[in-house]
Amino acid sequence: MGAVPKKKLTRARRGRRLTAYKLKPVHAAVCQRCRNAKLPHAACHQCGYYRGRQVIRDLA
Repeated sequence: MGAVPKKKLTRARRGRRLTAYKLKPVHAAVCQRCRNAKLPHAACHQCGYYRGRQVIRDLA
């Protein structure tokens, strides 16, 4: 048999622990080439460029 808690965990204590599991907003970066919003550290979906060079071809 595994470990069993000695006392009941209250709703307040349980809620304080679970507040760390919330989603955080994603801060969009701006593409230096086409000025569209993109995810940070990712290639732009509009122009296909990442850090000044084209990494995705055949877009649009």
